[in-house]
Amino acid sequence: MRRTLACVLALTASSVSLAQQVQVEEFTLDNGMEFLLVPRTDQPNVIAAGWLARVGSVNERPGITGISHFFEHMMFKGTTTIGTEDAETDDELNRQIAAIGARLREAHLTTQYDRWREGEIDDPWDPAHDTPDMATLRMHLKAAMESQRESIVKDEFDQVYTREGGSGMNAFTSEDLTFYFINVPSNKFELWAWMESDRLFDSTFREFYSERDVVHEERRLRTESTPTGKFQEQFNSMFWMASPYNWPVIGWPTDLNSYTLEQAQDYFNTYYAPNNLVGVIVGDFDAEYIKPVIEAYFGRLQRGPEAPEVVTLNVEQQAEMRMNAACDCQPQIEIRYHTVPFAHEDSYALQMLAAILNGRTGRLYKNLVEGKEIASSAFANSDERRYGGAFSFRAETKGDATPEQLEKAWDEIVDDLKNNLVSEQELQKVKNQSLANSYRRLQSNFFLLIQLALYEAQGDWEYINEQPDLLQRVTPRDIIQVANKYFTDTNRAVATYERLPDSAKVDPALLAIDPQFRQMAKQTVARIDSVNNVDELIQMRTMMDARAGETPAQLKPAIDYIREKLESRIEALESGSQGG
Repeated sequence: MRRTLACVLALTASSVSLAQQVQVEEFTLDNGMEFLLVPRTDQPNVIAAGWLARVGSVNERPGITGISHFFEHMMFKGTTTIGTEDAETDDELNRQIAAIGARLREAHLTTQYDRWREGEIDDPWDPAHDTPDMATLRMHLKAAMESQRESIVKDEFDQVYTREGGSGMNAFTSEDLTFYFINVPSNKFELWAWMESDRLFDSTFREFYSERDVVHEERRLRTESTPTGKFQEQFNSMFWMASPYNWPVIGWPTDLNSYTLEQAQDYFNTYYAPNNLVGVIVGDFDAEYIKPVIEAYFGRLQRGPEAPEVVTLNVEQQAEMRMNAACDCQPQIEIRYHTVPFAHEDSYALQMLAAILNGRTGRLYKNLVEGKEIASSAFANSDERRYGGAFSFRAETKGDATPEQLEKAWDEIVDDLKNNLVSEQELQKVKNQSLANSYRRLQSNFFLLIQLALYEAQGDWEYINEQPDLLQRVTPRDIIQVANKYFTDTNRAVATYERLPDSAKVDPALLAIDPQFRQMAKQTVARIDSVNNVDELIQMRTMMDARAGETPAQLKPAIDYIREKLESRIEALESGSQGG
């Protein structure tokens, strides 16, 4: 009997879903620290190892926003045995620095805030407004920090790993978690266990105040120096209203100024206790060998208090919200709807809906980019977090098109989704793509490590096995149901970005680059244009050529753009020198 196409596709989906089940052994220490162990030999002699703290910006409060991300920085400063040549002197200077910093903070929050309220100064945190006593304190703080630097071994934590074959050591902080990870040779697992447990057991928050300056600079680069950064931050805050998702992961500027070492220590004791941590180990190892190693090193950590649960959820939106901005950018729009948290039963239909809209064969590209030719790029995203969710549509204009035209076109697409069932063929196509993508993501130890950490922090690591099958069960009726349920005017916020009257049009070649890499490309080209030494530019070109094979596909358009501008700059300088 000849099988129908639907049967073949269903069988294929079933077999792929069964084939990609990740076998995870859960292992819990007496102190409450959990470990997820995934032995596999796909990449011989290598282990991807990491641990997550169930803490992100959602766990913060006004006054200490950004502290979770700040801790990501501090956890690389070392311990009493790593990162310093003189632990005793280092500890004494740390106490001095903390005492001076606390006195400065007190002056800011009392004297300077009083002067600010009275209109005497415009910024209570600006050193230009320091009183004589504060200027003296700041001088003593600087001297103590410089003394501490003399005994610091810079980046020793990373150096120890690198000497022993470790690679890719890094960390990231999101709204829902903080995760620390690295790749190590299989025979260096005990080194990893010692290093990571030691920074939990004996962490030293040296360079506390200088690292606050580093985070300030990161904020300037990430948010304040980009054309739309501050507007997106404002839009996000407006959208989330009551939820603690309404402040940025990096924190508000005045909060970054005000942390004390005591506050940091309290935060660490609460959220970095072993009963709030999960280790994730993926790669070439014997579980029966590493479990005693884990017990020996991480078992020494003392159980802490239970971390407080997030209480405040977002309130139901009652009316459409709008933000109209003007910036040195291509005109664009974002429309965002409140949806559902991680693993909610509606989340799978929303993910499939985003897949139907995205890609070269998706509805957004066909309608806005190819059809109406009013967008240079357009995409949708379903973002499910631990305590809430959002569905976003974003697009940039093409030519003389306007954000209003993009909004009208989006409303037409939404109207169609609400009133007409998507075809079985269209839905099956994105289901097949989803299965293939989920299977590919399991091939790398590192990407499997990241997925397990993300899912465990947001709810449960078993989502990695359950999600593919649940996506396959989504029906056209489910799509039409979530479109009608969530895509309403009173449930949405709209941000439009117009071009400033005196700003130049964006280079069309730049518009072809993925928006997430566009600012990086623009800043790199600006740096290239500022270089007047041909030899320096040629050296830059040589380095780019040497790393060409390592470039991820999604980054290639940005690299090609930079390379083209680099060649033009070299040619212009060489022509100028010859002409002279």
